[in-house]
Amino acid sequence: MGDLNLIRLLHLVSPSLPTGAYSYSQGLEWAVEAGWVNSDDELAAWLTDLLENSLARVDLPLLLRMQTACRQEDEQSLSRWCRLLLACRETDELRMEEMNRGRALLSLLRELDIDHARHWPHLLASCQVAGFACAAAHWRIPATQAAAGYGWAWLENQVVAGIKIIPLGQSQGQRILLRLGHLVTTAVDRAAALPEEEIGASCQALALASSLHEDQYTRLYRS
Repeated sequence: MGDLNLIRLLHLVSPSLPTGAYSYSQGLEWAVEAGWVNSDDELAAWLTDLLENSLARVDLPLLLRMQTACRQEDEQSLSRWCRLLLACRETDELRMEEMNRGRALLSLLRELDIDHARHWPHLLASCQVAGFACAAAHWRIPATQAAAGYGWAWLENQVVAGIKIIPLGQSQGQRILLRLGHLVTTAVDRAAALPEEEIGASCQALALASSLHEDQYTRLYRS
């Protein structure tokens, strides 16, 4: 990957990207409240399960397909993958997160002169993964590298949420990232090989935690 491609990818996965990722724990806040996740080892186990059974089977295979659709200017296929992704979000909070972050990313991509942000705003506003895919395609970031970046950004955000909620020390969080980093590349490889008919996952613990988080009395995060 050329140096400029790398810089663009780092830009796209930066924690400073104004999409509000820091506002969401994706059910982790309730999992901690319920006593499911109370240590660094339990956080690592929670994230390992989601990497292997959610990202590798939903987010990443659909991201790869969305990038192909963007490169081929295939609006119909992109629309199809967006609808499938939203259908795989099992709770109102997870769907609203996807759409809220999609709208925020769309606004940014317009400012950054990404062509698809002007041509397909209705699709990018519905699904933040679509905006990520379109930016990666526009900047000619190789698809699997973009998917690895997406997976790493997700993992880093979840670890940061865990550090705040459990709480953990910063060094403990960095050790989790070091332990689980290789699972991101494994998830990308699985996603790239996953047939279309096998896309989908049912993560019962995530769905339950996200549903119950909607009524959690004291909370810091929006999901």
